[in-house]
Amino acid sequence: MAKFSKSDNCKNCIECNERIPLLSTLTSSEIEEINESRFEVKFKAGETIFKQGTSATHLLILTSGLAKLYVEGVQDKQLIIRIVKPWEVIGQASLYFDNRHHYSIAALDSTTACFIEIGAFKRAIQSNSLFAEEFIKNCTQKGIFSFEKMVSLSQKQMHGRIADGLIYLSNKIYENLNFNLHLSRQDIADLTGMSKDSAIRILKEFHNEGIINLDGRKLKILNFPHLERISETG
Repeated sequence: MAKFSKSDNCKNCIECNERIPLLSTLTSSEIEEINESRFEVKFKAGETIFKQGTSATHLLILTSGLAKLYVEGVQDKQLIIRIVKPWEVIGQASLYFDNRHHYSIAALDSTTACFIEIGAFKRAIQSNSLFAEEFIKNCTQKGIFSFEKMVSLSQKQMHGRIADGLIYLSNKIYENLNFNLHLSRQDIADLTGMSKDSAIRILKEFHNEGIINLDGRKLKILNFPHLERISETG
């Protein structure tokens, strides 16, 4: 029989409760109920965590690593909606709709993830108004982000979309102007809604113009104000 152990990232729900605003409103008994049904899984880079179209039985919280959340379109094309960091609750889109995943999630590096049974989560929403309000706020923020991304992809030229992607990675994901990319060139293309060749070409242009320095997966933004101007002009 397989044995399951918990890593240092997943000792107990009380510690997670202190890190996640959404869970901070739960009572001790509600946390205890969630704790009884949760389990942790380790993933290697490239492994699928959620598969679009499959049954949604659990919500997800990354406890370490990064993952990409993407939609699978026609002819096996992908559009990366956003990058998932630790302590973000994922899977709410299926909670009150059709209990199916409407996107896929794949690990970008070695990742650990905590799975929370949907039933326990729903009961907490029904019994705790503060938790329900925080849940709605969380869903609204993700909806607004999706609207902003839709504007970028539909109204900006390719240079503006690459600029938006780099600004997003710097500000929201790595929180630094100098970082090691976990994304491949194809991932960058999927994040910005263009072909791989176009993404590589524009990244090279930015590099040659001194806007960024790109060495393999090491990326440094050298002229952030210029990148912002490109984003604004599209």
